[in-house]
Amino acid sequence: MDFSTVADDFFVNLNLETALALPKNRETVLHFCEAVQKEFSSMTGFFQRETGEFVLEGDRHSGSYLWMELQPNRLTAGHFNPPDLQQAYRFLRWLLDRSTYFLGVSALDVECVDLMFGFNLDFKGNRDAIVAEALLDGSRFGALMSEQYARPVECQPSFIVAIDEECSLQARLSIETHSNSFQVRTGQYDEEPISVYFTIREYPASGRLLNIKESFPRQCETCEDIACRVIVPQVIRPLSTAIASAR
Repeated sequence: MDFSTVADDFFVNLNLETALALPKNRETVLHFCEAVQKEFSSMTGFFQRETGEFVLEGDRHSGSYLWMELQPNRLTAGHFNPPDLQQAYRFLRWLLDRSTYFLGVSALDVECVDLMFGFNLDFKGNRDAIVAEALLDGSRFGALMSEQYARPVECQPSFIVAIDEECSLQARLSIETHSNSFQVRTGQYDEEPISVYFTIREYPASGRLLNIKESFPRQCETCEDIACRVIVPQVIRPLSTAIASAR
């Protein structure tokens, strides 16, 4: 499935969490970021946040760009609006492979790895009402909407399920509406989207280390499969239909 066709924006993110802090000395950070920039030449924006994180990214105004961030115990990265999934996977796989050489990450150090598919659906209006209508209408949970004067001001469902016997492989679905009660009360809505995040996380199984080179392709396959069978038809398309009917 071409996921870019079912949402206004589609992105693929990676999150690698470590038990020990990642290197933060100037020489190591620059050496790693220079290697990344050499391989992915569009990533020319480099800076350090006030809170200490190092960021390397492409041009955010281009519509499609790569980004990477080094946090104390986390390497995060992503491809926003990738031309295809394989290009996003290549970038993230490259970072995982080089994290061993440049950052000293080993299987003993890995706490978990996340692969996330993100979908942005643009709507200027009560985005919580859209989510409630599309996903909760007719459900027991949505019965609260039958109360007099009821208007959704926060409807951001999120839940996690284990998808293996040991609970080491987990799937999380979460929705963010980027709105608040002030916007609902005043009718002054901003341009933020409804964001749907679908994440496959893998932890080390009991008594075993997590091999990130083996885990990543497994997570890619699982994320694609469930996104095609469940997330797009049961979440994205109903939201898109509700948005279209509200415009």
